[in-house]
Amino acid sequence: MGQGTSMVDLFNEVSEDLRRERLNRAWRSYGAYVIAVAVLVVVGTAGWRGYDYWQQQQSVAAASKYLDAIKLGDEGSNADAASALLAFSSEAPAGYAVLARFRAASERAAAGETEGALGAWQQLIDDGSLSTDLRDLARLRAAMIAVDIEDYDAVSARLAPLLAEGNAWRAAAREIAGLAAVRAARWDEARTHLSDLLDDETTPADVRSRAQILMDIVIGTVGMGSAGGDAEGAGS
Repeated sequence: MGQGTSMVDLFNEVSEDLRRERLNRAWRSYGAYVIAVAVLVVVGTAGWRGYDYWQQQQSVAAASKYLDAIKLGDEGSNADAASALLAFSSEAPAGYAVLARFRAASERAAAGETEGALGAWQQLIDDGSLSTDLRDLARLRAAMIAVDIEDYDAVSARLAPLLAEGNAWRAAAREIAGLAAVRAARWDEARTHLSDLLDDETTPADVRSRAQILMDIVIGTVGMGSAGGDAEGAGS
């Protein structure tokens, strides 16, 4: 033991050497794993940020394509807009794809392609991957078009699921049913649907206003009492 070196100093020095040796052995055994974990943490964080950025860019690109497609419709090229929207829906993110399919059906209707529009709405109605509210909205939009080409009974069949209590589209469905009945001179049915709307405190103001106009037509045509149910009442 050298001069000036105490037993405590020597013990500490030996202990430090032992610790260093254990660390070296541990590093030789597990160092590669430590590095790998560190790399995974860094790469994982960078990867997540990269994926998040990629998602944002995809969303921006999808929004741009969607707006370009509906612009065609706004400019009067409804058939072209429908085609562009359908093409876009096949490659778009899920939310935009559904939105594009709904808008494409509307554009087909605006282009005068009534049967094609009804077919497009029916595809949405039959799509089990959509929520009930969205499928019911498609059912409502189909009924709005069908009023012009189908008889009252056919339109009523389309609307039947929407007339159930608690349905989100009940008021709109009642309005369409009332309109279909008026167009078919089914006065009793018209009075029933319109009275239901006017008596319901939850009916939106704009729907109530239109329902009152239709009710005035019914009363002006057949009076306040029962109309006997069909067009025969209009001629009395």
